[in-house]
Formats: sequence, C-alpha cells, structure tokens
Amino acid sequence: MQLFANANYNIVSKRKMGYIFSGVLILASIISLIIHGGPKYNIDFTGGTLIQLKFEKDIQIEDVRKALSAKGYKGLEIKHFGAQNEVAIRAGLQRSAKEISSTMEEIIAKAIPDNHFVIQQIEKVGPKIGQELVWSAIKAIFWALVLILFYILWRFEFRFSIGAIVALIHDVTITLGVFSIFEIEISAPLIAAILTIVGYSLNDTIVVFDRIRENMKSSKKSRDIEDIANQSINETLSRTVITSLTTLIVVVVLFLFGGEVLHSFALALIIGIVVGTYSSIFIASPIVVDWKVKKA
Repeated sequence: MQLFANANYNIVSKRKMGYIFSGVLILASIISLIIHGGPKYNIDFTGGTLIQLKFEKDIQIEDVRKALSAKGYKGLEIKHFGAQNEVAIRAGLQRSAKEISSTMEEIIAKAIPDNHFVIQQIEKVGPKIGQELVWSAIKAIFWALVLILFYILWRFEFRFSIGAIVALIHDVTITLGVFSIFEIEISAPLIAAILTIVGYSLNDTIVVFDRIRENMKSSKKSRDIEDIANQSINETLSRTVITSLTTLIVVVVLFLFGGEVLHSFALALIIGIVVGTYSSIFIASPIVVDWKVKKA
C-alpha cells in the first residue's frame, strides 16, 4: 500500500520552519514545567494512601469513581484487585490515612447504599519510595539515550547520533510539556509510555537514516546532501505515515475505551507517536543535513 507513491516534497528546505515550530513547543513546555515546579507526580512518586475495599456484591469501578468525584475526590486511581467485588483506591492526598479512609467510607456508603462493604486494608505510601521511583525513571531514560547514542555511532556516523538524540529529547520534552500544561499527573505506567515513545521515535528515525546512508553510497560524491536527504525522506514517507496511522488507531481506541486508568498512558502514546513521526522527518534528518553543511 502506497499513500505517497511518487512523493517529491522539498521537506528539508523548510527545516527552519520546523525548527521554529519545535522551538515554540519546547519553550512552552519548559515554561509550563517551571511554572508548575516540574511535572505533577501521582501517588507512585509523591506518596499517599492506598485503601482496599471488599463489597458484598460485584461493584462497577465507575460507580465508586462517580461517588468520590462528586465530593471533590478527583484524579484517583481506582481499580479492581482480585475479585470483581474488591476495589483498590489510591489517593495522593496529604492527610492522615485514617481521616481519608473514614471520609471516603462515608461518601461511598451514602452513594451506594445497596452494596455494603468493609475496609480490608489502609496503607500509607511514603514519599521516600516515590523519590526512589523518580530517580529510577530518570536513570532509565538517561541510560536509554546513552545506549542509543552508542548504537547509532556504531551503525552510522556521529552526526546521525546527534540528530537522533536531539529528536528523542524533543519528543520527551514536548510530551512532558503537554502533561504539565494540562496538569496531568505523571505515573509509573506513564514512564513506561515515555520509554515506549523513545523506542518508537528511534525506529522511525533509523528507517530514514538507513535510506540516507544507502543513497549517499549510491550517489555521486558531488551530489548535495540536502537532495539526498529529501529523496530519502520521500522514499520512506509512505512507510512512516502508514506505520504511524495504524499504531495511532489502536492507541486512540485504547484512549477512548480503555477506561480512566489507561487514559494518561494512551494519551502519552498518542502525543509521542505524532511528535515522534514529525521529529524523524522535520528534526532528525535536517540536523544531519545542517551538520554536514557546516562541516563541508
């Protein structure tokens, strides 16, 4: 299947517009992160309270969520654990666990009077564990970037590795910026989504880089690097767009029908796929061109 059978777009010549557009998005992301004092972390990182309830009959998660949301308890992580009549509530609220549990117990009992329950466990998650998770996530992303750098250095050339790393930093920064602007909490699954974005974006970038390298080898030495990059992007454009669209369809379905718990995870993947596809075309490859031009 070919969406762009005879594509001949002069994409690289518009690279300054791409740099400006990306620069605006990155600047907005950084400003938002500064204003909000960094990303907004959930209970996985900040600490909070875990409450486990056992109902007499099976219970719908949305019934519990609506009851608590109506009283101002929004953004909670609520899910089944074990049987369908057992529910775990994770609340990142900085109050005593006993106070939170008694308040929630009263709210749920009034909202769902025909399904009695008991509190099986109340657990306070300390912020120290959360700090360790933050550092673990940062180290995971850092080492992923370092290994990617060495991989591309081994497979390609230095300028290719710079283009790939800049594109990955670009994708992660904008994704975090969107979450900061809309004040969406960063959770452990979302860190997994960011690492997935890194891998997905890199895959797109490597496909374009492979074609650039092949065309450089088969072209005359006098041929302009900008022409080679344009040809390579156009030749891989159909594959890139089709792959991104098919993946995006699945993730959008997950976002729409996957439930509240998966919303932020799916949203991160949606942003990452769109931004990652864009960066492999308008950021990574143009940086390779600019690097070559400056060295020439």
